Amino acid sequence: EVQLVESGGGSVEAGGSLRLSCTASGFTFDDFDMSWYRQAPGNECELVSTISSHGSPDYADSVRDRFDCYRDNDKSTLYLRLNILKAEDSGTYYCSREFRGSDLRGPGTTVTVDS
Repeated sequence: EVQLVESGGGSVEAGGSLRLSCTASGFTFDDFDMSWYRQAPGNECELVSTISSHGSPDYADSVRDRFDCYRDNDKSTLYLRLNILKAEDSGTYYCSREFRGSDLRGPGTTVTVDS
């Protein structure tokens, strides 16, 4: 089955850190660029980071220098390390396969930052 499954969300105090994981199955993971999106209640979905199939990441300005996106192609797993968390980082985080746009997303994992 072709799917993405995120994990690692939770509640953390402002200034803390979390590491999110996204495990891919059913397709050749290292053929695709991958992304992390997030959505807070009442807000639009926001692109957080995109990483090329070879591991070169890019970030939204709001998270640059705080978040670290990387991948392990041998494990078909995408990661997002969230550092120096702020209340506005709260939301549900989704990983996405990128092929002519986002063509596959997982169910998401929720991050709550307590200020």
